[in-house]
Amino acid sequence: MNICAKIAALSIATLFSGAIAAPNPNFHIYLAYGQSNMAGAGGIENGDQVPHDRFLMISGVDCSSRKGNTDIKLSKGKWAKAVPPMFHCYEGLSVADYFGRNMADSLPGITIGIIPVAVGGTSIKLFDKDQWQSYYSTAADWLQSWARDYDPNGNDYAAIIALGKKAMEVGVIKGVIFHQGESDGADQNWQKTVHKTYADMLNEWGLAEEDVPFVAGEMLQTSNACCASKNNGVRGLKDYFKKFGVASSQGLGGIDVYHFDHNGYVTLGKRYAEQMLKLIDRTVDPNAPPVDVEDPNNSTVPDEPPEEYGPYVNVIQIPGTVEAENYNKGGSNKAYLDNDKTNQGAQYRGDQVDIYMAGMGMAIGYTQAGEWLKYSVSVSEAGDYDISANVSGTNGTGSFVLYIDDTRIGDEIVTPVGPDYDTYVEVKGGKASLTAGTYELKLEITSDWVNIDWVKFTKSTTNKIASNLSSNLNQQFNGKYTVYDLCGTQIGFIQLDKANLHIAKQKILGLTQETGVFLLKSSQQNILVNVQK
Repeated sequence: MNICAKIAALSIATLFSGAIAAPNPNFHIYLAYGQSNMAGAGGIENGDQVPHDRFLMISGVDCSSRKGNTDIKLSKGKWAKAVPPMFHCYEGLSVADYFGRNMADSLPGITIGIIPVAVGGTSIKLFDKDQWQSYYSTAADWLQSWARDYDPNGNDYAAIIALGKKAMEVGVIKGVIFHQGESDGADQNWQKTVHKTYADMLNEWGLAEEDVPFVAGEMLQTSNACCASKNNGVRGLKDYFKKFGVASSQGLGGIDVYHFDHNGYVTLGKRYAEQMLKLIDRTVDPNAPPVDVEDPNNSTVPDEPPEEYGPYVNVIQIPGTVEAENYNKGGSNKAYLDNDKTNQGAQYRGDQVDIYMAGMGMAIGYTQAGEWLKYSVSVSEAGDYDISANVSGTNGTGSFVLYIDDTRIGDEIVTPVGPDYDTYVEVKGGKASLTAGTYELKLEITSDWVNIDWVKFTKSTTNKIASNLSSNLNQQFNGKYTVYDLCGTQIGFIQLDKANLHIAKQKILGLTQETGVFLLKSSQQNILVNVQK
C-alpha cells in the first residue's frame, strides 16, 4: 500500500476504531550501555560534532550545554542529532559515535538512533534489575551522581526500559552494543549477569533474542593496559547469546591504562558496526516515509484499518480438517491470544502468532499455556465425531483442548515424547456430539510446547454400525451371501432362503465359529450382522 493510501486508511481507522500510527521500519535503534569506554573518554575534534543527516539519539540526560563546540541541547526522552558527548554533558567521544555514523553510511535509506546509557567505573550490577539497588547503595558518591543523571533514584535499568519504550513508538530496536568489564569482568558470574541484563530488557520490550543481536567490545590491549586479560571473558559471551559479535580492540591506542584515544574510539566504533551489519536484517521498506530528523514522531507509519473478524479464507467444514495456521482474522484478543508479541516462526502471516514450516505445510509452534486461536466452522451433519490432531513435541506434556462456542468438547490432546519438533504424529482427541450449524471453534493451549499441524473431525462409524444393525432386525435374507469380517477378510459363503435375522446369525456362526460383526454381501444387498452365542 502506498503512503497516500496509508494516510487515507489512517483517517478512517482513527475515526472508527481509534487506531494509532506504527513505528517507522526504516528507523533502526540501538541500545548502547556499559561503563566509561561506552560513556566516552576520547578527545572531541571539531568534525566529530558535525551532525550526520541520518544519525539521532534519544537522550537519557538533560544538558543545557555540552563539552566542545556543539550548541545542541539535550532533554531526557527527547530526540536530538547525535554528536558527542551523548552519555553525559561533559564526557568525551564514545564508541557509539562512530558506530552510529558507520551504520548510517552502510545503510542508505535507514536512519540510525542510539539509546545512550553508561556510567564510568560501574559494575554490571548497576544494570541488573535485581542487583542495582544493593550495588548503588554502597557505590562511591561520584558513581551515584552519574547514575542519577539518568534516574533520580539511580535505577539506570529502569531508565533504559523507559527510553526503549519511548524509542519504540517511532522506530525499531535492532540491536545492542555493549562495552563494560574493566570493573568486574573477571568475576565468576559476570557473563551470566551481562546476558541477564540484556534478556530482562528484551522481555520488558516484548522482543526476542533472535531479533536483537548483541555486540560486545574488547578492552584496551596496549602494553600498560589494565584489563586486556579480561578479553577472554568478553569473547566467551558468545556462549550466552543467540546472535553475537565481538568488536576487536587489537592495535588500538590509549590515553591511559583504561581508555582508548580518539582514533581508537573511531576505529572501534567502526568495528562494532562491521559486526552488527553481519547480524541484522538490512531490508529497507520502500513504502515508509523518510525519518524526520528534527522530530521522528512525524515519521511514523499510519496503521492500516484493523481486520474485520471472520474466517481467514473460508468457513472450515466439519467433517474435515482444521489447519492450525488458518485461524480467524481480527487480531489479538479477538482471533487469537499469543503471550509473546514476536512472531517466532515468521512464516505465512504477519501477526504475533508463531507459525513455521512443518514438512510440506505450516504449523503453529512456540506455544505457551493460556494462548488460544479461534476458527469459524460449519458442521454439515449432526452426530458424533472422532477428533484427532497432528502434533509434535519433546516433553510429553504439551497439550491443548477444544471448545465449540465456549463449550468444551473431546479430550485434552497431549503430545507424546518425540525426538524433535519436526516429527509429527496423529493423536486421538476423544469424541464430540455436534449439532448441524455454524460455530466458533476455539483451540486453547493448556501446557507449554506443543506444535500443532491440524485438527481433524471425522464422522464416527460406531453409530452408523449400530443404526445399520438395528435396521436389520426385520430384514429378510434371500440368496447366496459372501461373509466378511470387519477387517475385510472373506470368511466364506452361506445360502439363505426367506430367512430372518436369527437364521442368518446361526448360519454365520456355523461357518465361522466366531462372534462379532460381519458383513453379508450379495448381488442385491450389503448387510451388517452382529453375531453373539
